[in-house]
This record gives sequence, C-alpha cells and structure tokens, in this order.
Amino acid sequence: MSEPHSIVIVGGGAGGLELATRLGNTLGHKGRAEITLVDKASTHLWKPLLHEIAAGSMDLAEHELSYLAQAHWHHFRYAPGEMVGLDREHREIRLGRLVDADGIEVAAERRVPYDTLVIAVGSQINDFGTPGVKEHAFALDSPEQAIRFNKRLIHACVRAHSQPGPLRPGQLQVAIIGAGATGVELAAELRNTTRALITYGLDRIDPTKDIDLNLIEAADRILPALPARLSKAADRLLSNLGVEIHAPAAVAEVLPDRVRLRDGTTLSAELIVWAAGVKAPAFLADLDGLESDRINQLAVLPTLQTTRDPNIFAFGDCAACPWSGGKGNVPPRAQVAHQQASHLVRTLTDRLRGAAPRPWHYRDHGSLVSLGSHNTVGNLMGKLVGGSMIIEGLIARIMYISLYKMHEVALHGWRSVALVTLGRRIGRRSKPTVKLH
Repeated sequence: MSEPHSIVIVGGGAGGLELATRLGNTLGHKGRAEITLVDKASTHLWKPLLHEIAAGSMDLAEHELSYLAQAHWHHFRYAPGEMVGLDREHREIRLGRLVDADGIEVAAERRVPYDTLVIAVGSQINDFGTPGVKEHAFALDSPEQAIRFNKRLIHACVRAHSQPGPLRPGQLQVAIIGAGATGVELAAELRNTTRALITYGLDRIDPTKDIDLNLIEAADRILPALPARLSKAADRLLSNLGVEIHAPAAVAEVLPDRVRLRDGTTLSAELIVWAAGVKAPAFLADLDGLESDRINQLAVLPTLQTTRDPNIFAFGDCAACPWSGGKGNVPPRAQVAHQQASHLVRTLTDRLRGAAPRPWHYRDHGSLVSLGSHNTVGNLMGKLVGGSMIIEGLIARIMYISLYKMHEVALHGWRSVALVTLGRRIGRRSKPTVKLH
C-alpha cells in the first residue's frame, strides 16, 4: 500500500491555518493525504488584531489558538520549527533549530519531506534601511512585539503619574511611522485606550493634553493604497480624536527619543512604532532557485504555483501574485489570503485526482479600517461594481467585526464561534476595559 500524499504547509497565519484546517477536515480525516503545518510559534493570532493587543483593548489569551490543539481537532500534524532552506531535488524543507526564551532546545534541526509544498509565511516590516529603526522603534509583526509595546505604554503612563515633577519634553508622546491600515488603526485605538487607562487612578495625566499621538506618512495622504474618499473620511475622524497627522513627511532617522524627518524637522517621542511597509522574510530571496522579487516575495502563476516548480505553491503576503483586472500584484490583505486558501483547498484536492490546477481570480470586496470600538470607515464591493461605496459608523463596524468572525468560522465552525463570542462578552463584565498589566 502506497504512502498517502504529503502536503506540507509552511506558515500558520490566517491563510496557512485555514488551509491546513480545511484540508485536514477533508483529505486528512479520510486518510487521502497527510497534512503537516510548520510554524515556529506555538499559537496563532489573526494578524489584523495586533494593533488592539498593542493598545491594550484586547486580551491575547482570549484570542490566541494553540496549533497543537487545532491539529488534534482537525486531523493535521503540527511541526514546530522555522523553515530555513529547501531541497527541491529531494522534495524536502529544512527546519532550523528551535529554542525557547531561555535558550533551551525545543526542536532540533531536521528535514521534512513533501509531495506538495505550500509556502504561506506572511510578511514583516520593511524599514527600507532607515537608520535607527531596528534599535529604537517597535514593530507589530507578532503578538510578542505587540505585548512588549503595550507593557512599555502602561509603564510610561505609570511613571509619568508617579514622578514628582512635570512631564519632560517628549514624555508620553507617541510617533507612529506609516499611515497604512496598521498605523491608522493603532493611532485611533491608542487614543481610545489611553483615555480609559487614565481613569484607573492615573489622574495626574490629562490624556488630551499630555499624550500626543503623531502619525507620520511619506505619501501625500494617509491610507495611500486605498481610495482618496476613504482617506479623507479617516483623516477627519482621526483629527476629531486629536491625532496629529504629518503627510507628506518622509523619515530620515529614528533616534532613541525622537524622529528626524528628511526636511530636518524633529518630532519628540517616548514611544516609536514603525508601520511603514512590508516585505516577505529574507530566506525566500534565495530559496533553491525559486524566483522572487525585490521584497523577497515568491513569484507565482495565476494558479498560485511558483514559476519554477509546479510542486510548490505560495500565497498570502509572501507571494507576488499577478492581479488580473488590476494593476501589478494583488495587495497584502487578509481577504486575499482567505480567498487564496479557499481556492487551494479545491486545487490540492483536485490535484490528488490528477486534475490540472485552475487559475485564481481576486474578488475585491473593498476595505475596512477600524478607528476604535465605535468608529470604522470603509468602502464596499470595490471592483465588483466598478467602483466603491464609502460607509462609516455602526454598519462599517459590524462588517469589520464580521471579517474576523469569518476567519474564526473557517477554523472552528459557526456553533463554536457563537459560544466563544458569548463567553467573551460575558467575561468582559468582570474585567477592566483595557489591559492594565
């Protein structure tokens, strides 16, 4: 009896985990294929939530998901480790040695064989070589980074409240570099959560006067990748929240306590976040001959197969996928990864029957940007109707929340999501509205 077809998925982000779960429920459960998910982390969090973790409006423990548990429930295997190399001739990936925070080995270097390989390792910040970013700015690429920023924010507020003298120049000022969706959402969330944080006894701080939020964008407007009307709506709402917008304003250097712009202007800041651009992980740039672009994305065909190996697929932020009907490549959005994961479920299932892969077509359903728990702006439908319709307020907020619920449903099913959502709402009644530790 022949061994089952081996499908290895590298990356447990939104797309990778959805794909592993759905393939496990079908091919894995029936023994038609062996599904393996590789990720160096032990838990999953939907990446668009990181700004809420950083601001303190969301508790990570309530939303992270164990890969081991998900693998057990949905008939796939979880292999802890970080992909560091590829051997296409022998169809193996190489995983580096994995150690914990104390330097103790969790998993040794090893090789994992595959028949079909799917790479979905996402993206990370792109600092464009700007001096001082790595040393002095926070990134929001992982839950650990978001939690680290949140702790620094809380400590900064407690320190300012406890000190005997007045605030120093730059104290409690925050600079967010990059006014894409992440930067805009973080600015709005921080304004709302810092106001709530101060109410817990830190009454020596005036959140409106003492906590300055600066949003810096090199383009001539915030949300430059989205429609101009959406940018204007977000600009108005951020201004109402007291967020100061600097655009166009290119950053020349990040220093320990300030940001220097190319025109010579400096902005003081105790906390600095870099959210200006993304790139794929560096190891993809020279991965056993696979074609990649200047930001390390793997070049793929419309079928999501890599251009130089039909047995290797790539999708999500780490793939440069041509946009049929649009300009350039499809954008790095969660809805793209979700659609591509659904397409690959069908493609990889058909592949076991010998069917040729079919091309994937992006359906742009628009974009939504959260500006706190009560404000959301977005454009609906996008290319489907040849244009877009701007929405704000409650309807936009409901639709924004529904995007995360769709992701949860893909992982757990409607019944489990309904019960978990109810449990979270009940639990909020006995917890602070913001994270305080």
